[in-house]
Amino acid sequence: MLVRKIPTWQTTRRALTVTAVAAFVTGGAFLSAGTASAATTLAGTCTGSVNGSMGDTVAIQGSSVKELVRQGAKDQVNVVTFATVWPDALADNIAGKGALAIGGVPNSAGGTITGDAIGTVVANALKGASGLGLLPDTQTKVLNSIKSRVANGCGLTTIATNYVAPAQPGAGGTGGTQQGGGTATGPGGSTGNLSNLNPGTAGGSGGTAPMRDYGGIPTATAGTAVAPGVRYPANGTLPGDATAPQVGAGDQTGQGADVRDAGNAQSLSSPAGPNDVQLPMLLAVIVLAGVTAGLVRTWVLRRAS
Repeated sequence: MLVRKIPTWQTTRRALTVTAVAAFVTGGAFLSAGTASAATTLAGTCTGSVNGSMGDTVAIQGSSVKELVRQGAKDQVNVVTFATVWPDALADNIAGKGALAIGGVPNSAGGTITGDAIGTVVANALKGASGLGLLPDTQTKVLNSIKSRVANGCGLTTIATNYVAPAQPGAGGTGGTQQGGGTATGPGGSTGNLSNLNPGTAGGSGGTAPMRDYGGIPTATAGTAVAPGVRYPANGTLPGDATAPQVGAGDQTGQGADVRDAGNAQSLSSPAGPNDVQLPMLLAVIVLAGVTAGLVRTWVLRRAS
């Protein structure tokens, strides 16, 4: 029995080839796994809120906007387009699209995915579908109508479940800011700007330090203030008192204080406006009412007889 001998260099080349192919397949598998690691959060409807991790893709089922698509297409059905615009077919088409990516969860506590963004995704998914109309202008109008319906009926709020709020500035400080700003010495002897600390906390890690010197607060100095009794003696009169004697006997008109203070104002009638009811108009209305009452009475008596 003859056994074919394979040279050593050929065996080595085959082994290297198999190893390279295996490495390529394994690397492709790792790359695929890395691409698929970004999770997709599927929202139940196109309204309300959806929870997910930061960076996740948010998607909705096409069936959640099926009726909105149907209504948007119906808005463009008329005498000219009733044979080429098919609302039911377009509704079934979008329902068969499955999950539609409409946005993502931002790297913050939350965000929003507007109805306009969702409407744009739905309209793009229906481009070229059957039932949009025969003419390009009709197709554009139908897609815009569908986009408008979805935009008005949808809108999502995204909530990041793994968001961690950043630490407040100065949370670990040992001093406090005074009312005038600056720094204060904490229990440990260190100084620092404590303007971000909340007053009233205990333990030295919060709280506003009391002022060290109150000499800068303005105060009344003895000898500068005049007592009211000195300024207005008991037998004197207050400024502006109408009963106090004035210089000279009365004013220039010779009137006393009581008459002068009363004033000379007079009531003036307002000018007649164009809409004021005059006497002739009032008489005409009364006469018309009497004639109308007589006619009604005559008509009722005739009907009764």
